[in-house]
Amino acid sequence: MRLSEIKGEYDGIFSLGYLCLTAIQLERNGLRPYAGPLDWLASYTLPDVSRLLRNRCEGLMARDHLHYEGTFADTHHLIRETAYNLILNHDFFAHDNDPHRLERYPAVKSKYDYLTARFLERAANGRRLLFVRCGGSREEVEELRDALDGFVAHDYVLLHVCESAAAKTLKENDWALARVCAVELPGEHDAVWTGNHRLWHYMLSGISYRVPQTD
Repeated sequence: MRLSEIKGEYDGIFSLGYLCLTAIQLERNGLRPYAGPLDWLASYTLPDVSRLLRNRCEGLMARDHLHYEGTFADTHHLIRETAYNLILNHDFFAHDNDPHRLERYPAVKSKYDYLTARFLERAANGRRLLFVRCGGSREEVEELRDALDGFVAHDYVLLHVCESAAAKTLKENDWALARVCAVELPGEHDAVWTGNHRLWHYMLSGISYRVPQTD
């Protein structure tokens, strides 16, 4: 698919990682009507995200899946969710969580249960959904598309964004994968986080969230 083909209204818009950059850019462009379960997690391995979808998020954030990895800047514990190889960067503050006891776990688990329930509800009932993923090879994206085929009940589009140090500006990749629009952006670190705002705005222009009608 081309960018021109993904314009229009969607009943749900979700980040599929791999870092919070994806959710940040959706927020900047007014396309994050609510949070999704992967917004603030590091999901480096795309096959694990595909497995999460195939399993319909079963077992996500179970207590025995959470293991301490380290502490960032003396403020946040980094916790690995071992069932799906995810890293929690923002949920466990060092000042009120022992790194192994994780006293705030009940509140964190409740939050993710809520986000997951809405994610599953939109997958079942949304007539047209948009998913945005940064990172992953063509083969991994094809696997993700196949997982989404089984996860989503109706229509959807997957916008895949990758970064390349060789790229000078936005490039649309012709991957010939149904429901997939693949785009390449300049990949230097500063450009990825702060220098590509204009390109993200271009990609996401013409896309809007359709507020559900109420009786």
